[in-house]
Amino acid sequence: MRLQEQRLRQAVQGKSILITGASSGIGRDVALLLARYEANLIIVGRDEERLRDVAVKTGARMYRMDLREEENRRQLCKEIGQLDIFINNAGLSIHRSIYDSLERSHDFSRTMAINYFAPVELMLHFIPLLDAAKGQVVNVSTINTKFRPMAKWSAYQASKAAFDTWLRAVAPEVKHTVSTIYLPLVRTPMIAPTKKYKHVPAMASEVAAQRIARLLYTKKKEDKPWWLPFLRYLRP
Repeated sequence: MRLQEQRLRQAVQGKSILITGASSGIGRDVALLLARYEANLIIVGRDEERLRDVAVKTGARMYRMDLREEENRRQLCKEIGQLDIFINNAGLSIHRSIYDSLERSHDFSRTMAINYFAPVELMLHFIPLLDAAKGQVVNVSTINTKFRPMAKWSAYQASKAAFDTWLRAVAPEVKHTVSTIYLPLVRTPMIAPTKKYKHVPAMASEVAAQRIARLLYTKKKEDKPWWLPFLRYLRP
């Protein structure tokens, strides 16, 4: 997939762009890509060493924080006074049998905290900023939200679907562009704990970053794999 570089430059040059989950994987690659087009980047992540490396390479303003914590979310909102583009990328995936979660209610509170409550709270602050800038939010979602509920994915699938539904409900009201990218499995550190994924085909995070970047100039409401409709009725 070739990016239309001139259009991308026009879309991001000099713009204030916030990327969450930017210390590794997709968020890191998006930051590295957009820095080449002179965007003013604000990056957020939990791993200070990796985040600092991204900041050094991109000239980004960095915030080392865990957005699962309400206090951190409020602090970030206080720091952001101007914003053109918000790329909601931070997330947490859990693949676990419900029987292994019976004494792990935190599996659900933690996934909801980062996959749903964090982006909702940030958006409540950012909506006026994005409206004023006639800007854009890009939600990095998953094709799992388009599937039937699947065994062992209750925490992840429910939390990602919650924000997907919330954002689609908000989109008709706001005065800025709302885009969602529904990604298949992407080779990132987040999937490493799931051993069965080691030998399963997965999209490179650099390719995912390019697809996100393309949304910044096409302004499409959705980006999803062409083959997704054939899997919508996938059986658990």
